[in-house]
Amino acid sequence: MTKLIQIQQVMRNKLKIVVIILVLAILPIGCLVGPKYKKPEDQNATNFRNGAANIDTLASVVNVKWFDLFNDDVLKGLINKGLANNYDMRIAMARIERSRAELGYTKADLLPVIGYGAKVNSNEKAFPVSNASASLSWELDFWGKIRHENRAVQNELLASEEGRKVILSNLVSDIAVSYFQLRDFDNRLVIAAKTLESRQKGYDIINQRFKSGYVSEVDLVQIEQQVAIAEATIPAIKRQITVLENKISILIGQAPTPIERGKTNSELQIATTIPVSIPSILLKNRPDVNQAERLYMASNERIGVAQAMRFPSFNIAALAGFANSSVSNLFDGSSYLQNASAGVTGPIFNFGKNKRRVEIYRQMAEESRLSYQKTCITAVAEVEQALQNVRTYKEEWTARNRQVIAARKNLELSNARYYNGYVSYLEVIDIERSLFDAELKLSELAQNQLSSTIELYRALGGGWN
Repeated sequence: MTKLIQIQQVMRNKLKIVVIILVLAILPIGCLVGPKYKKPEDQNATNFRNGAANIDTLASVVNVKWFDLFNDDVLKGLINKGLANNYDMRIAMARIERSRAELGYTKADLLPVIGYGAKVNSNEKAFPVSNASASLSWELDFWGKIRHENRAVQNELLASEEGRKVILSNLVSDIAVSYFQLRDFDNRLVIAAKTLESRQKGYDIINQRFKSGYVSEVDLVQIEQQVAIAEATIPAIKRQITVLENKISILIGQAPTPIERGKTNSELQIATTIPVSIPSILLKNRPDVNQAERLYMASNERIGVAQAMRFPSFNIAALAGFANSSVSNLFDGSSYLQNASAGVTGPIFNFGKNKRRVEIYRQMAEESRLSYQKTCITAVAEVEQALQNVRTYKEEWTARNRQVIAARKNLELSNARYYNGYVSYLEVIDIERSLFDAELKLSELAQNQLSSTIELYRALGGGWN
């Protein structure tokens, strides 16, 4: 009977501990100190200078998939390989997983810490005595320090996810632009080889005419010079091809190797019309803008953390267990003990350290705010420039194409005049040099047209979906 009474007493004592903990758990947490988040002012621009807003497709750029932009399966394969293997992408994913772990780590601070302990002594006279216990400790988030820190880490997690989108968008753009540049230099190599072949044929003809006494040595020396110039151009182009192949190899996460070719730049097309929206929609689409805002939000929350550290912290603790000098009697009812406590700690005078901590975080938040606003105006400027590039490169290509057509015709006529003895070979050289330069420039402009369209797509916030 006595044993039963002891057990009942133990259960009542345990119930008391549970009730105390539950009451403390449901008590109001207290006051949340720290500033409320206020979104920085957006740009007041309602339109872009170099392009009108399409009201019907304001948000559709995020729905334009990158793989719908290209009609080259080789290029699509390179981009897919880059998305799977690029080291910057893999680093970004690792950064996201780390942020998730940090969020889980900080969330645990909102909950009590439950522990246990046990000690057994063979000597009954030993101190401390044998014991077995369970403990609970809990820092009440009265001022919101832990909640602010959780929100800060959560915003950093969201920022890292937006950062991954930034890397993805840049990766798609970088691979595409590098591929366009590679195909440009492939075409330049063809142009240079054809020019060298033409000049070599010209040299053979003029050399025969020189031997026959029909032309002077000046003509022979001039054509020799032009042959050498054409020969020197080819190694320089080959170096650039290797540079671009190495760049693409790194982007797709592999050791430098030759890159497979698909369509030429003249065959390549940007298949989808890219909708242009107003600046306010742009700022919602751009992952770098969203990333900058999340980092500012995180900095703003840490001001609250610093302010909460200026106030006292409240702690509760509970312990229940058994203690007895005799191991055999350790779990008897008479060995049971329990305790509940509450405490408060806080700063009194620390020479302004806590105040300065708040100021530090205020300035860090101000830096983040300014960085966000800079990112916004940079985004608008990039779209403005991309719109201008798309339009002017098209205009320039059209003019250069007419120049090339005219230069080819002029060279044909000039060769005929030279072989009929009407002009010197110097005129032929000048026209041929102009044609060579114009063809190289036209090839570059074809690349620039493709690249500028992709840059516009990226600048508008596409490429990451």
